[in-house]
Amino acid sequence: MKCPWKRSLPTGVRPNDAPVADVALLLEGTYPYIRGGVSSWVHQMIRGLPELTFSIIFIGGSREHYAEMKYELPENVIHLETHYLMDSPSLMKRQMKRRRGRREDFRQLARFHDELREATTPPAGILEKLVDMLVQPDGIDLETFLTSELTWAQICQSYLRYSTEPSFVDYFWTIRTIHQPVFALANIARGAPDAHLYHSVSTGYAGYLGMMLNKLKKRPFVLTEHGIYTKERKIDLSQAEWIQETGTHLETSLQTNVSYIRRLWIRFFESIGRMTYATAFPITSLYEGNRLRQLEDGAERSKTRVIPNGIDLERFAPLRELRAPDPPPILGLIGRVVPIKDIKTFIRAMHTVTNHLPEAEGWIVGPEDEDAEYARECHDLVASLGLEDKVKFLGFQNVADILPQLGLMILTSISEALPLVVLEGYASGLPAVTTDVGSCRELIEGNQPEDRKLGPSGAVVSISNPQALAQRAVELLKNPEKWRRAQQAGIERVEKYYTLDLMLDTYRECYEEAKAAWLASASS
Repeated sequence: MKCPWKRSLPTGVRPNDAPVADVALLLEGTYPYIRGGVSSWVHQMIRGLPELTFSIIFIGGSREHYAEMKYELPENVIHLETHYLMDSPSLMKRQMKRRRGRREDFRQLARFHDELREATTPPAGILEKLVDMLVQPDGIDLETFLTSELTWAQICQSYLRYSTEPSFVDYFWTIRTIHQPVFALANIARGAPDAHLYHSVSTGYAGYLGMMLNKLKKRPFVLTEHGIYTKERKIDLSQAEWIQETGTHLETSLQTNVSYIRRLWIRFFESIGRMTYATAFPITSLYEGNRLRQLEDGAERSKTRVIPNGIDLERFAPLRELRAPDPPPILGLIGRVVPIKDIKTFIRAMHTVTNHLPEAEGWIVGPEDEDAEYARECHDLVASLGLEDKVKFLGFQNVADILPQLGLMILTSISEALPLVVLEGYASGLPAVTTDVGSCRELIEGNQPEDRKLGPSGAVVSISNPQALAQRAVELLKNPEKWRRAQQAGIERVEKYYTLDLMLDTYRECYEEAKAAWLASASS
């Protein structure tokens, strides 16, 4: 069914006729336009809570990176709007009149920036004033920020006081580029549909929008993090080629190998992460390791909760009956063909696996359109290793069709939270070999004494280690008895700790807790 309120709204246009949803989901670069673990989780949540209505506010970078929707929206999605921050009207390319701006607004903005520069969580009063300045009709708009004399003075002062490395031109345009999405988000907040509760599935831009909606709409704001957005952004920014390096090797090495411009971007995402943590309640993560990282990044301990992913046993358990008596020598990697999944390590591991098991095959099951250059490099690597007949790129497939044909689930990611594909594999009777990222060690070896008694449901290896990966995979495939013990441990683990019903019931409680806390704070 098509969502009756699907529209791509011009920034700042309010859909006054949009219905009020129980939950508005704030999604950055995921559902319903990109497939993956987070998107699958969102789809599960919406379908699994049919008693609630949902609206979706999707935020992307540039429109060209997103094609048609990859999911059919469930009937309880009553509103969808899409916004592309990099496609918002740019005021940098047209003639504008110079403005002066209100000195008090810029004094508050300077104070806010000073708080962020000190790597602390801004006081609540500062956040309230910031939101007021951005979203109120008489506040600072993008054109005022870009053209006012006070902005120019503030940028010059900050450059002279704090900048250590780039040219003023680089610094000036970086400040402009960092701030433009912030004003775009303020316009989105002004035009956002009303909802009884707002729920962001990351910090970053979606979390920042949630913070603004919480202050503007006076409604509860819940935060869920699968991966830790700030951590993943640091990885992205450390490798980003679009950031111009102007410092010498000596300068950057003396400053932990991070240029000043990169540090500006990293500090920006760290800051909006802290602001999101300061506003949201509760703050949920998928496993204990990520909850501890949230505390390290500024989340208040009493706000944090761990709610693991869950999978639909009714869908995957029947697949066990389709399995052959002995494990087939087919290793499957189910995921997007992108660098963070480290597909190349899987390919290199298959070179070793086939030396020990000539009949073995490696299946790469996932879309290749997100990073076409990386996908091409993976195909080239397969050819250079002479594995054309052994490593197959199957593209997007129905996972239920693939799982019964596999002998092992392989995950080579360099960053994960709690991967659904491992749980789906367990439910279908498939052991796993994974890298030691996110909650994977907990999934393989158990998370608590009773869980650990079940035994290992596969093996864990270090990141980017194709030899270790191949060795552990071959050990399992060559030893059917060991493989069956791992299979049974996985089945028991997922049935006891990672069911969809358990996850959904916990989120129902989470929403009620958020509403109750909001009402209590509003009446006090």
